[in-house]
Amino acid sequence: MPGSIKTEAVVLRTLRYGEADRILHLYTPHRGRIAAIAKGVRRAKSRFGGRLEPYFRLHMVLYEGRSELLTVTSADTVTGHPRLREHGPSLDSAARACDAIARLFETTDPHPGVFALLCNELALLDAGAGGGRSHATHANQLAFRLKLLLAAGLAPQLAACASCGEADHLAAFSGAAGGVVCSACEATGFRLGEEAHTFMTAALGASLAEVPAAGELALRQAERAIAETVEHHAHVRWRAAFPGARQRL
Repeated sequence: MPGSIKTEAVVLRTLRYGEADRILHLYTPHRGRIAAIAKGVRRAKSRFGGRLEPYFRLHMVLYEGRSELLTVTSADTVTGHPRLREHGPSLDSAARACDAIARLFETTDPHPGVFALLCNELALLDAGAGGGRSHATHANQLAFRLKLLLAAGLAPQLAACASCGEADHLAAFSGAAGGVVCSACEATGFRLGEEAHTFMTAALGASLAEVPAAGELALRQAERAIAETVEHHAHVRWRAAFPGARQRL
């Protein structure tokens, strides 16, 4: 039935539409990813002001009619994360985080935990851009993506060989198998060092504010493991988690 819905939302991205409108890609706690049109938002005297921009967290009222595209009728700012917009690395990390969610969680299925994770990530990036400890790091982005895989039910097996169950001699990682593999099964994967394995295990259990440190080689190995997992099991290809990071070793 047509009618209005109230929801919190984070603006993932926007697209210009027509002469004055804009299409918003939103992520919400109880309706997943949705798209809405904001009519007249690009006019100088728009009642929405500058609130409907990427990375804003909003209280919204949307009209749901027969079209798949909802219509924005009101929007109030919860937080606009203004500091990250003045810090290039934080802004880039915010864009990559939103893009990762848009690609993996592209349906209207509700995922309140994913919404909370995104809000936490944006808040950390904003706080770090304001002069605190920066969270715009390669390690942070990888930890965020690991938590997205966990929320999607795709977290890699890290405690034992994903092929045979062996708990010792874990030497490699196989995206097809879905986790680490032992020396007897390593032909199906690529070499994963102990530091990378330790980082991935710790990052899954730590908060985003307490992401463990790791060397760049370990982070590149972890990124490859994460990328192969999401490609094999969700058929999604993510952008590199950090500028200049290489997914293939």
